[in-house]
Amino acid sequence: MRLRLDFAYDGTDFSGWAAQPGLRTVEGELTAALARILRLREPARVTVAGRTDAGVHARGAVAHVDVPASAWAALPGRSRRPPADAALTRLAGVLPGDVVVRRVAPAPDGFDARFSAISRRYAYRLCDVPGGLDPLRRRDTVTVQGPLDLDAMNAASAALCGLQDFAAFCKRREGATTVRTLLTFDWHRTGPLVVGRVVADAFCHSMVRSLVGAVVPVGQGRRPVAWPAQVLSAARRDSGVTVMPAHGLSLAEVAYPPEHELAARAHAARRRRDEPPVAVEPGPGQDARG
Repeated sequence: MRLRLDFAYDGTDFSGWAAQPGLRTVEGELTAALARILRLREPARVTVAGRTDAGVHARGAVAHVDVPASAWAALPGRSRRPPADAALTRLAGVLPGDVVVRRVAPAPDGFDARFSAISRRYAYRLCDVPGGLDPLRRRDTVTVQGPLDLDAMNAASAALCGLQDFAAFCKRREGATTVRTLLTFDWHRTGPLVVGRVVADAFCHSMVRSLVGAVVPVGQGRRPVAWPAQVLSAARRDSGVTVMPAHGLSLAEVAYPPEHELAARAHAARRRRDEPPVAVEPGPGQDARG
């Protein structure tokens, strides 16, 4: 049977999501915990909606795992608790404090944590006021020289939205497309904090941190508003774009369609997108729930 897991983690002390020999990873901790509570002979394969790099956090991560139905049914032991309740209690008892599973439940038919998703929403946190950073938030907020001009940043960010080839903002991987639909890219201020919201159907490697790195200089007045769009049009990595630090980035939410559309969405998402259309209209200004 397939289970859906909703979870969160502080990425500070992890070498990213993906399991790597000799390194502490989120995937490694989660698979080991699942194998322990379900008494599996071998670690189960966990498929996540979005892999994160070392130091990146998540508040709204989603994954699925296929396990024997008998192992799920046996979780409550002699108690009358539902297996879902027993799973949460047992996972909390074996996972480290920087990983928290918030929900475990049988997945609906056709659910694939990665391919059924319709969007991922990330948040990037900046502080542009000297002495304004709360030391309790130092692990998830990046300090920059300011003050930042949010009107300029929002104008530059909006010009990047839509179905585009984001090769200029991605680390290329052999055989992988860099075409994505950027649904929302905007900024808002809360006191000394400036928070970016970045929503797309999917992201390629280093894309969010590169997009932020292209827009921050606009907010600082070091680049014109049109510069990020010019970088995008060039379709190649630009040495002027700084890949921002990992710790300012958090996966906030993964959104899915209604249950009856899950399988169709997964099938469509597996199709490779090689080229965007010639005329590209900006995507709607919507969040991950759209």
